[in-house]
Amino acid sequence: MATSFLKEFLVTYFMPEKCYERIFVNYSLDGACLKFVLNRIVGLWIILDTFLAQLPQLLKILWRGSADGLSLTSSLLQLYAFSCPVVYAMANNFPVFAWAERFITLVQTAAIIFLILHYRGETLKGMLLLLAYSGVMFLLGSYTARAVASVMHASSIAALIASKGFQVGTNYSNGRTGQLSTLSVLLSCAGSLGVLYVALQDTGSLLHTLSHVLSACLSCVLLAQVLCCRSSTDTTKKSE
Repeated sequence: MATSFLKEFLVTYFMPEKCYERIFVNYSLDGACLKFVLNRIVGLWIILDTFLAQLPQLLKILWRGSADGLSLTSSLLQLYAFSCPVVYAMANNFPVFAWAERFITLVQTAAIIFLILHYRGETLKGMLLLLAYSGVMFLLGSYTARAVASVMHASSIAALIASKGFQVGTNYSNGRTGQLSTLSVLLSCAGSLGVLYVALQDTGSLLHTLSHVLSACLSCVLLAQVLCCRSSTDTTKKSE
């Protein structure tokens, strides 16, 4: 019974039946099958990262009642980077399910930006910013030419890289990471490495691949900063 359930699960989500037979019945580590499984795992992980990466950060801000240490510029660049695929999808009349996860991510990011301003005592500015952003998104999604949407979509990786760079700089200047969520940074780092793995298999331009390399490197730097600051904080608490 358990074996049947495991087979059904693996064949449904991770591998074709012939690969299941080779790996789990014949105990043969077939290279093509292993690559197929790894690609499927990476694909699912990237989708998971898209859905969940911002949620732990949002919940931590709400739980702590503070957005200390979070760069507003970084969050605004993130919002732009997450908005570009949505504008591109709307301009090309893609079905909603094709870009729904991106929409969820940008809503979470917009909420984080509002909370950053709210905890800085600028609630009205945050509300006006959200209203202005909603209006701009409606106009872009409804009237943007496909060529413009394509340029925006291509620029999203640059915005994401700049976003990570600003947060790294903020952490370095403050000497701490504040309310930056370890789980969010970990998910983002894993997602960046997954995208890099896919990009390395692609035959696209060298610039495109290097962009993903830089993005993954900055994600790793952010993760290192968070872990180092957390380790330092734990050591200080123990000594006290």
